[in-house]
Amino acid sequence: MIHRITRGEIPNKPHTVFEVDGKLTYEHCFTRAGFESIYTILWHRRPPHWVEQENDLGRHPGWAEGVRSKPLRRSHYLSAKEGGGGSPLLARQLFFSNPDIGVWVGCPTESEPTLVANADGDELTFVHRGSGRIESPLGVVPFQEKDYVYVPQSLPHRWMIDGPSLLLTMEARSPLRVPKQYRAPEGQLSMYAPYCHHDFVEPTWPNGGAESLEAPKRLIVQSDGMLTAFELSHDPFDVVGWDGQVWPFAFPILAFQPRTGSVHLPPTIHTTFAGNGYVVCSFVPRVVDFGEGAIPCPYPHSSPDCDEILFYVDGNFTSRKGVGPASLTLHPRGLPHGPHPGTYEASIGSDRTDELAVMIDTFKPLLPTPFAEAVEDMNYNQSWVR
Repeated sequence: MIHRITRGEIPNKPHTVFEVDGKLTYEHCFTRAGFESIYTILWHRRPPHWVEQENDLGRHPGWAEGVRSKPLRRSHYLSAKEGGGGSPLLARQLFFSNPDIGVWVGCPTESEPTLVANADGDELTFVHRGSGRIESPLGVVPFQEKDYVYVPQSLPHRWMIDGPSLLLTMEARSPLRVPKQYRAPEGQLSMYAPYCHHDFVEPTWPNGGAESLEAPKRLIVQSDGMLTAFELSHDPFDVVGWDGQVWPFAFPILAFQPRTGSVHLPPTIHTTFAGNGYVVCSFVPRVVDFGEGAIPCPYPHSSPDCDEILFYVDGNFTSRKGVGPASLTLHPRGLPHGPHPGTYEASIGSDRTDELAVMIDTFKPLLPTPFAEAVEDMNYNQSWVR
């Protein structure tokens, strides 16, 4: 997704005989958009598609059947009240959903005992609390608090967490990418992009290769919210090397380089990742608008094409009252959108903001699920009433 890298041993040319320790390896092409987009090729010691047993585990316990429309209102959800316990896959609950993206919140307390893979989409997880590493056939990606962690769709992996965590996971149902405006035609990140190639934490290749990670031979795959367990006949990490542009990474949100102007710039400048029908934005501490008479607080606006979710991480939130770390707000299309009463005026004369937040904008309505409604602050919408 970011750039092409190589790990371990690979042949001079793909689709040709490649032997390691005198034995033929098995090429495994991991592609996107059929065969029309970026890809990674892995070379396994054994055929990667062999299994010994397959079991239907039923619907994901955090999948929401009751997603439904409701009266139009601004909403605030106390996601930190979401129940904790269990592994990252099974601890999470679906809070919001539309055909383009699902937004999950989870408070896991233990590492994955199995391998997992999400066939429903790429996963971009914001680590609000916690640290650890992602293990996959492509190596190890360490992560820490305030990192985004990206895992490509259907890649077998496991989350190894150091302790209780709070994870916001965006299930991208179309490929999640660096916005096209940040790339040169040749693919390199442009000099005016809000980050550089070095900001992305690449997978490290352990001594002894991915085999040394001693991966479990049980793989749980999510597809359309259903879970299926596969008992593998061999080590799924028996990769001797790989080469390509599809790989998991970590990206510290504070590596995002904010832009500022003489007057307030639209939230587009905060766009960090994008896909069909959605964008993910990062609000980080920054110098605010410096022009004479500038009003740093976001202006009220109507954006009839978009629903907006904000996940509050840290700092003083210029435009909102009554929110705190791990608060989730939903501002739907069809209503004027703007700061809480008094915050617009109070921002005049300020020169910095220290807010830290993740924003998701979608072009189709985001419907809250019963899991979200169970932790909703029912007074939030009334805070605009005068």
